[in-house]
Amino acid sequence: MTPTRRRLTFIGLGFLSLLVASALALTAFEDTLVFFYSPSDIKEKSINTDKQIRIGGLVKNGSLSKSEDGITVRFEVTDLKHSIPAVYRGPLPDLFRENQGVVAEGHLSKGIFRAKTILAKHDENYMPKEVADSLKKAGKWKGENKN
Repeated sequence: MTPTRRRLTFIGLGFLSLLVASALALTAFEDTLVFFYSPSDIKEKSINTDKQIRIGGLVKNGSLSKSEDGITVRFEVTDLKHSIPAVYRGPLPDLFRENQGVVAEGHLSKGIFRAKTILAKHDENYMPKEVADSLKKAGKWKGENKN
């Protein structure tokens, strides 16, 4: 084998190794590449209840209730097709209210989403792009056509 052929063989093997490593990494991160799941995604897919996930949608109208301790809040996250009950313990963002977009981080436990973090919005007109796209797909979008 000539030195040129040997060099090309090593370059080819290195490139092949890089492709295999990239494919394995992307396969491992496949489910975690999603920014958040909508309630319909959670109903349709079998989501592992042991891992922390994010859900996004609207706070369902009439579902927001505060407990007597003043810290625990119960509400439902909806994409206007499916809803998931959620519980959060802690201070809420000022703009958190019914019929507004929300992204919550936590885990599922017996059909209830236990939120550890409620992601705040920067103003009352903001809705995460993924939530807006999900609502548009369901035919329930009522907002402006902004990109």
